[in-house]
Parts: sequence; C-alpha cells; structure tokens
Amino acid sequence: MCGILGIVGRSDVGAALYDGLTVLQHRGQDAAGIATMDGARLHRHKGTGLAKDVFDSDSMARLVGRIGIAHCRYPTAGSEGADEAQPFYVNSPFGIALAHNGNLINTDALRQELYAQDRRHINTGSDSEVLLNIFAHELAAAQAARPQVDDVFAAIARVHERCTGGYAVVSLVLGLGVVAFRDVHGIRPLVLGKRETPDGEEWAVASESVALDLLGFRRERDVRPGEGIVITAAGELFARECAAAKPHAPCIFEYVYFARPDSMIEDVSVYKARLRQGERLAAKIQRLRRDHDIEAVIPIPDTSRTAALALAQVLDVKYREGFVKNRYIGRTFIMPGQGERVKSVRRKLNAIELEFRNKVVLLVDDSIVRGTTSKQIIQMAREAGARKVYLASAAPPVRHPNVYGIDMPAAEELVAHGRSEAEVEQYLGCDWLIYQDLEDLVAAVAEGNDDLRQFDTSCFSGEYVTGVPDGYLAAIAAQRADAAKAKRRN
Repeated sequence: MCGILGIVGRSDVGAALYDGLTVLQHRGQDAAGIATMDGARLHRHKGTGLAKDVFDSDSMARLVGRIGIAHCRYPTAGSEGADEAQPFYVNSPFGIALAHNGNLINTDALRQELYAQDRRHINTGSDSEVLLNIFAHELAAAQAARPQVDDVFAAIARVHERCTGGYAVVSLVLGLGVVAFRDVHGIRPLVLGKRETPDGEEWAVASESVALDLLGFRRERDVRPGEGIVITAAGELFARECAAAKPHAPCIFEYVYFARPDSMIEDVSVYKARLRQGERLAAKIQRLRRDHDIEAVIPIPDTSRTAALALAQVLDVKYREGFVKNRYIGRTFIMPGQGERVKSVRRKLNAIELEFRNKVVLLVDDSIVRGTTSKQIIQMAREAGARKVYLASAAPPVRHPNVYGIDMPAAEELVAHGRSEAEVEQYLGCDWLIYQDLEDLVAAVAEGNDDLRQFDTSCFSGEYVTGVPDGYLAAIAAQRADAAKAKRRN
C-alpha cells in the first residue's frame, strides 16, 4: 500500500507535493520521493524514511517546476530497499518518471518479456519498475518525435492488456505533462481534483481525497477502472476508457483500515462506512447475546474509534478511551518483523487502569491480522484489572493473503488461517471474540454508493477478482514470511 499524488499547476508544485505526502503518510512510511518537470528538465529526489526525513530545504529548492508527482512507500515483498524508492525514471522515450500504488501478480512473466522481447533491463525487485518499462515500451512503439495524447492512451491500453493485478499510477512524460491510470477492476483508489486560480485551472490526482482537501482542490470524481487521464502542461485534461469493462471491485480493506476517515473513496465517506460497520457489529452482538454484560466499549486506537463509538451508541453502553497511544511509534501492522512488532505494542499503547478495573470491557479493533497485537492488548487489559475482556473486530476473519498491494503475511502467519473462531478466541486469550460478518461489512460500505456491487474481499473470502497463477500464493508466502524478510535485511 502506497500513497501517490500528481499535480499540474500554474506555479511551482514542489511544496504542494510535499504537503500532500504528509497527509498520505499513513499509506506508507518506508520511503518517499518527488519528481518535478521544469521545461525539458526532470528533477527528482527520493530516499528511505518519512517525508520529513527525506526532504530538507536544499532538496526542496531543487524540485522546481509547475508539474510533478510524489510517492510514499509501504514496504511490500521485493520492494524494501533504498533502490526501490519511487518515482522511478527511464530516459526513453521522451523521459518518463512513474509512481505506483498496488501490486502486479504477473511480474515474473513480464520481466521475462521485457528482457527477451522488449530489450529492457530491470534493475530492482520492484514491480513498479516493471510497470514503468512496460508503459515506456508501449509508448515508444508509436515512434513519434513528440509525445501525443492518442499515443499515450494506446500505450495505457496495452499496459492493461499485459499487466494483471491492482494498480493506480501517476507519471510524468516530459514534453507532455501528467499521465494517470487505474487498473481495470479499480482495486486501488485514485481520485481527480480541480482548483480554479486567477491564471487558470490546476489539476491533481491522488490516492485519497484528503490530499486534495489539504491543497484546496475540489474533488471532481474517482478515476474510473481502466481509464487513462492525461493533463497537459497547458492544463488541458483528456480522459479515455482504455480497457473493456470488467467487474468493478475496489479494495474493501481501504474502508476497514488503510484510508483516512476524512477521505471519500468511490463517493463513499470512509468515516460513514466505519460508523455503519460499528452499527452492524452491534446488531450482531445483540443477536448473539441480547443480555450481554458489557460495561464499557473501548477502542484500540486509532482506526477503530469510529466503529467503536457507533457500536457503543447502538448497545447503549458507555464509550471510554482506555488506551493512550504514543504517536511516535509507527503502525505495528507494517513493521518488518515479528520481534519488532511484539516490542512495539507496549511502547505504542498504555492502559488507563481506571477504565478497566473490575469491569467487563469490550475492546474494538478494525481487524485482526497476525493476532500478535491483539493478544498483548488483551493481556494489558487484564493486567489493568478488567474482570472480563471481550474483543470485537469490525472486519471478518483475515484468512488469506492480499495480492494487490497490501503486504499481509504468509497465510500460515495469519491468526485466523486454519483456525475456527473459537480457536482464535482461545489463542488470543479473550473471554469472547466477535467478528463482523462479511455480508455486513460489504453492506456497510456499499450503502454509501448504489453503483458499488462488488469489492475485492480476497483477504477474507480467498476469492481473487483477477485470478492468481498456479504457485503464486506459495511464492508470495515464501517472500512475505518473517523469516524470509529477516534474511533479506541481513
């Protein structure tokens, strides 16, 4: 999972791109980069770490130009080093920089094609570099002296034909402007915004609408699945459907965990979707135990607060903040190894004893992935004096890896994989475990947009909208296992 942003402005955009990265930082804290276009020159700076650590006054001063793209990286298997920081760049044709959110599932086959047929060399383990070279090769096939809009759309169409997976892309094409496109199923999000200035229109594309809000752009619409967008240096916008219609299936995990609550994705408020998740979870609790003994509902901060508040209101139970979060610790879900995650939980959260002492508490989390964090938090609640500790998940059991850009671990490392809900309850050590039903999660999100009829729910259901090649899941399991990651780091 990564954050991407592209702007075509009327003045230098480097500072705006940096500001946009800061509000997309939740999508990736491993690396950051910006590329700008100044006439025929491309300026680029990138590195590992948070945006505030990658960029300083000197690097920002060099990022001149009124057209640019930016990226913050979430480390997925094969994209974990400094060389994989984005945007990537190739000088032929024209000069292209590209940033990508998502994951291709036919990367190995594409690497072979690029080498054997396209005569292009891939220098990193990142599928983003593969995608860039596919796009560059198809654009070069037009053999034009200057980049043309029609040629770009033809190249995007060929990218869709060759690439399988979930991807949202922003790129700079020197001599033209910003090019953006989205996979044919619309798995990864991408939104288009516009801003009126005295000098004319400015355009932006971003992973989430919150970046547009910060920068003063009005959200126009989501980029459609399979659609290509070209925004020229003159501020002209061209849009074209570049692929035949496929089932529209946005990633439902965006609404569970990844996206900020103040974002709109597919015309659905993430905040409202999470409220509805809490309401439906409360209805399930009432069905199962109408005479429950819950005395306080306590969220596991921060992502679960919205669902927990709605759940408490429906149950007519007190909502309480029982944990204080250290905001200088990163998300444990995306930390590189099990040992680091275990150490981080108690550094990250501290229990408020008064909210637990002699009480029956219901802890609410957005999802339960490995179970490492949940198990420790349940123990913390007991140590703080809770009489009983229940745990509710606003998402169903996560039993399968995600292959479209969320680096969920090998299936064997998922706490619900191969376990019944009762067995997970016993493993975590809680007195009662309640999972959201998948149909309720889908309904909670779809209620905001009647046109949404399908989602990528693969991490819950094991159903992959693109299909997966034979042996692919086993291969990514080998890459994503903590032992394999530790070996690569060493």
